[in-house]
Amino acid sequence: MIHKKGQQVNEAACDLAREVANEGDALVAGGVSQTPSYLSCKSEDEVKGIFKKQIDVFVQKNVDFLIAEYFEHVEEAEWAVQVLKTSGKPVAASLCIGPEGDLNGVSPGDCAVKLVKAGAQIVGVNCHFDPMTCVKTVKLMKEGVEHAGLKAHFMVQPLAYHTPDCSCQGFIDLPEFPFALEPRILTRWDMHKYAREAYKVGIRYIGGCCGFEPYHIRAVSEELAPERGFLPAASEKHGLWGSALEMHTKPWVRARSRRDYWEQLKPASGRPTCPSMSTADCWGVTKGHADLIQHKEATTKDELKQLFHKAQAKN
Repeated sequence: MIHKKGQQVNEAACDLAREVANEGDALVAGGVSQTPSYLSCKSEDEVKGIFKKQIDVFVQKNVDFLIAEYFEHVEEAEWAVQVLKTSGKPVAASLCIGPEGDLNGVSPGDCAVKLVKAGAQIVGVNCHFDPMTCVKTVKLMKEGVEHAGLKAHFMVQPLAYHTPDCSCQGFIDLPEFPFALEPRILTRWDMHKYAREAYKVGIRYIGGCCGFEPYHIRAVSEELAPERGFLPAASEKHGLWGSALEMHTKPWVRARSRRDYWEQLKPASGRPTCPSMSTADCWGVTKGHADLIQHKEATTKDELKQLFHKAQAKN
């Protein structure tokens, strides 16, 4: 019954995505992500079986390409790519890692090589880290692929949050995750810088993950308008680099209608007692740890108490 419900959800999602894509001549992707089964040390065949069930719907709905995304361990991502390749569709593979590599310490360059050899035509990272950290990571992946004499396209879909204080597990270790991340949000001008840097590195699949809003994606599109050949809709609302402020009533606001003002601005948070950075939790658990074994039943109050005690002990 659960599998049937999941299939129905994916079918509906494919239909909605195709309807929207047809409005703008866009592509539709079907995606799979890391599994609790892998973290619980299930076998390769069992994990691959989960991916196979998911892609059956995508193949039936004839999506344009498939994505294996949000993987902390490159081994599981390889398994996913191998299954996705059986569909005959183009495959992209995206890890949620930073410059230190996956949670087993495999470097970004080696991760990328493994994914390309598994059959991915596009490789990169998504989620867990801020844009510039993700661009740095993909740059390392690109260098690894080129050093190995392989070819691939590269993608990046970062968070819209500043994460300079993250551990190797990214923003899920931050005490603000997931319900108090708003003070870390990037401005649209940060997104201009991100888009340009990503393009300079050689990344051509440039997007966003958690925290991204429509105005963030519009900023990315505006920055790359010269390369794309057109501006996105609604750019006239604020004008490029705030040029619409030229007509503002207040003269000091009109003085902000220029690119150098917004590029050099250091936004304040308005929170007098808040630190600039937090201390990441760094629990240090990954595949095979007892805390990650998948449960079929809800977490009990006693189990929660144990977790509360661990958290208090760390602090």
